[in-house]
Amino acid sequence: MRPPFPDEEQARTMTIEAWADTIVPGEKRSPDDRAVAGVSTGGGAVAAGALELLEWDATGLSEALGSLASALNDHTVVYAGEHGLDLDETVPPFVALDFDHRTAMVRRLTTPGHPEKPLWVSLALFCNMAFDSAAHMHTADAIAQGHPGLIAMGIERPDPDGFWRFPKYSYGRPLARLHPDTTPSGSPA
Repeated sequence: MRPPFPDEEQARTMTIEAWADTIVPGEKRSPDDRAVAGVSTGGGAVAAGALELLEWDATGLSEALGSLASALNDHTVVYAGEHGLDLDETVPPFVALDFDHRTAMVRRLTTPGHPEKPLWVSLALFCNMAFDSAAHMHTADAIAQGHPGLIAMGIERPDPDGFWRFPKYSYGRPLARLHPDTTPSGSPA
């Protein structure tokens, strides 16, 4: 198959980050960032903490990340051979692909009928989850740290006491009149 990458932990991290960036693209963290393709502005799944979420044992995938990264790189070597691509051997195979080829690999692995589809779809869903909900963080902490997904979705900061209040109704008017026996705290009498 492929020659082993000198640092397997670094290869795992770069490969999983490249996968996450393919699912929810973001901008490069630095000019020499190889895992993030940089096809989008702002933070994507990597900046949103996809790796941290995937490494959390609650996902059920944390123990398998090394195997998934290795399998993704093995699939990439086959794909590269089919398409006549020369892969840069200084980075893991999936990382060496340009964004269009990374996208084609994700499509291949998540297509109905692929025998490993459930694994790859799970990996993709957790990358989305990191961006969409910051599931690995307390929401107030994520917002305070400038979480790119929550900011992109327009999630407002809580009030200074840490509670969210909505003084303006989303429909621009109250949805119902308060019951006359409602207490000042909002509890029914």
